[in-house]
Amino acid sequence: MSNAVLKSDAQSIVACTISRDVQIFDLLIEDMETALGENWGDLSFEDAAAYLQQPEASGLQFVTIAMDHEDEDNLDQIANVIAVAKAHDIKVILITEDVSPASLHKLLREGGDEFIPYPLPEQELANAIERVLTPPEQTPVATDNEPKLKATGTHNGVVIPVQGMAGGTGATTFAVNLAWELANVSKSENPRVCLIDLDLQFGTVSTYLDLPRRETVLELLSDTEAMDSEAFMHALLSYEQKVHVLTAPTDMIPLDMITAEDIDRVIETARANFDYVIIDMPSTMVEWSQSVLEAAHVYFAMIELDMRCAQNTLRLKRALQSEDLPFEKLRFVLNRAPGFTDLSGKSRVKRLADSLGIAIEVMMPDGGKPVAQTNDHGAPLAVSLPKNALRKEIAKLAKSVHEVNQSEEAAVQG
Repeated sequence: MSNAVLKSDAQSIVACTISRDVQIFDLLIEDMETALGENWGDLSFEDAAAYLQQPEASGLQFVTIAMDHEDEDNLDQIANVIAVAKAHDIKVILITEDVSPASLHKLLREGGDEFIPYPLPEQELANAIERVLTPPEQTPVATDNEPKLKATGTHNGVVIPVQGMAGGTGATTFAVNLAWELANVSKSENPRVCLIDLDLQFGTVSTYLDLPRRETVLELLSDTEAMDSEAFMHALLSYEQKVHVLTAPTDMIPLDMITAEDIDRVIETARANFDYVIIDMPSTMVEWSQSVLEAAHVYFAMIELDMRCAQNTLRLKRALQSEDLPFEKLRFVLNRAPGFTDLSGKSRVKRLADSLGIAIEVMMPDGGKPVAQTNDHGAPLAVSLPKNALRKEIAKLAKSVHEVNQSEEAAVQG
C-alpha cells in the first residue's frame, strides 16, 4: 500500500478518499478534515480494491471516490473498487469533475450511493455523509400503494406535459390535480391515468400524494431497453388505485443521465397502458425535452403575471421557433389569475399576451394558502378542498379535455 497515506492508526480510520491524486481535489481534503478530523485515509485506485478486502479495513464506513475526465479511461478499475466496497458493506460517495453523464451513469449503476460535483458546494460533503450513514427507514410500501391495474399494451394514451415557466408557478400542483380529476371525470367508466414525475432532481409529486420513493424508478430509467409493460407497471405506485405514479428517483440524479431514447420508451410504454399520461416536467430544458414536446398532444405551460415568467416565455418561444419545434402545442395557463371584477388585472393579462404574441387560454384562480397546506398533507384538492376555486377550475378543465378526447376518438372510429 505504497501510495496510501493514513492519517491515524488503522483502528480509528472510518473513511478513505480514493483517487488518482487526492492533491488535485484540495477542497475534498479540507472537507474530509472538517467532517472527520484525522479519522480518514487516502488510497490510490491501484491500492484501493486490495486494501478494502483486508481486515484492517473492517472499520470503514464509507469511501469517497474522486475523479475527473482523465480517469474515464480507467472506468473499469473504478467500477471494480465500487463493487469491492459494496461487497464489504461500505458506502460509496462519488466526487466528479467534468465527467460525462454516461460514465457517471455507469458508476451509479455499479453501486455508488451518492454523487457530488466538484468543486464541492458548501456543506454538501457533510450532508452526503449524513445521508449515506443514516439507516433507511424500515417502512414497507403500503399495499394500498401497489397498483392493481394490469398491463394491457392496448391503449393509445393522450400525453399531457406540464411545465412551469418559473419556479413556484404551481405546475406540480396543476399536474397532480389534473391527473386526479381526469381519473374521476366519469361516473361510469373512469379513464386509466398515469402521472410521471420527470423532475428528476427536485420532483415533489410523491410528496403531494404522500407516496414513498423507490429504488425501482432509477433501475427502470437506467435500463429502458430492457423495460416492458410489466416492468413499467411494477415501478408505479398507486394513489387510491386511481392515479398511477412514476415518482422521481429516491436520490438526486443529473437530468442528462437519461437520454431522449429513454424518455421515448417510457412515454410509449405509458401510452400503451393508460388513457392519459400526465408528465410533470422540470423547469430546465434538457436534451430530452424535445422528445416530450414532440410526443405531447397538448403541452401546458404555467405562468404568472410577472416579469420573470414573461421573460422566460419569450426565451422559450424563441428557442423552439429557432429549432422549428412545435411551439403551437403549448397552451399557456395563467395561475393566480385576476378575479372577475379585477379590470386592471385583466388589462395587464391582455397586455402580457399581446407583448409575448401568445394566447393565454386557461385562467386559474388563486386557491390561497390552503392549497399549499393540502400539498404538504399529501392529498389532491378534491379530497381536502373540494369547494376551493382552484380545484373547481381544474375539474372543469379535466372535463373539457376528456370530452375533446372522446369526440376525437368517436370521429376516428366513425
